[in-house]
Amino acid sequence: MRDKSVYILGLLGTLLMVWNLHTILLVLPGEAAQGQIGKMLFIHVPAAITAYCFYAVAVVCSVAFLISKDFKYDSLAVSSVEVAQVFTLINLVTGSMWGHIIWGIWWTWDLRLTSQFMCFMLYLGYLLMRPAIAEATQRATMSAILAIFAAADIPLVVMAIRLHNVRTQHPAPVLETGGVDATWWPPLATGWIVFMLMASALTIVRLRQETARREIDSLRRELHAI
Repeated sequence: MRDKSVYILGLLGTLLMVWNLHTILLVLPGEAAQGQIGKMLFIHVPAAITAYCFYAVAVVCSVAFLISKDFKYDSLAVSSVEVAQVFTLINLVTGSMWGHIIWGIWWTWDLRLTSQFMCFMLYLGYLLMRPAIAEATQRATMSAILAIFAAADIPLVVMAIRLHNVRTQHPAPVLETGGVDATWWPPLATGWIVFMLMASALTIVRLRQETARREIDSLRRELHAI
């Protein structure tokens, strides 16, 4: 059943992505002030939203593990974090490419950029910590606590361009202020759906791998106990 889900999600995501890229690259005109580079928004923003959705899944699963001590929640949490990291990296890379052309610099310690980078590093620490803890329950518990703690950075990322008296080079929240042409909304929404489908497929694959790894570790411990 999981194999079919992966294929279905992957196929739907691929078809939607091809159709959406055709619309973005060949149908929509360039952004009025930025030209074609403004279309980076169609990848940059959906990638960030997708990452936050899967970080949220990790937080919910982490809380569920702390309450129930059921390792299936730990497996889903780490799978979601790994996938979310991929999309956070896409967001950072596309933002850097945009900044190089618009700002003339690959990176600046803008509050939103810095807080997003902090988010990536916190969850990278989550992933690096796990192999360092051998005992399964302790590993899952520490991971759950860190996943919840790291999520506290996400509201800062969202609010970074809305805080008063904070100097930032990042664009204002144009998605909320009517600064985006109405014809751009469908490709933006479609881009998010594409990334959610792809991320869901990757999470299922990673969850299967994590479950198999946990079963192998359990068998190994049983053999050592004999």
